[in-house]
Amino acid sequence: MSKEQTKDLLIFLKPFGEDITTLVMWLRNFVWELYPQTNELIYDNYNAVAFGWSPTDKVGHTFCSIAVGRTSKNIHFGFYWGSELTDTNNILLGKGNQYRYILVADKNSFPLAYIQNLMKEAYLNAEAKVKDKKQIQHGLTIVKSISDKKREKNIKTPKQN
Repeated sequence: MSKEQTKDLLIFLKPFGEDITTLVMWLRNFVWELYPQTNELIYDNYNAVAFGWSPTDKVGHTFCSIAVGRTSKNIHFGFYWGSELTDTNNILLGKGNQYRYILVADKNSFPLAYIQNLMKEAYLNAEAKVKDKKQIQHGLTIVKSISDKKREKNIKTPKQN
């Protein structure tokens, strides 16, 4: 699979409606255009659809991600190791030991240049965490998990097809 493989992700996003799906796919293209050598890891979980990019197929090497909450419908553009980033403008939310994010409401308010700088730092940080360079893979889209909980009954997951 690759950037062009959108079938599963579009199925997972269908319950969120066209506006959210359009914005999320725009964000996805933004990341893929900058980091085509990385891998997209997709998680269709009970509480969110989340997908991120990693130089390997391991979530621990993820440098950035997009998530849509099932109940809140909030869109996060986040950094798996965001607490380690230089966020000079202090726009990243989160107080935990690791994950930081921004809420994305629309394309116009998304801070493209600033996020690109954070992504560059995050990518280098993630790449440094890969101890075994044989784990590095290129340009794959990998569905890592599918949860049947909180799924509309009329939408089939790839497992059900």
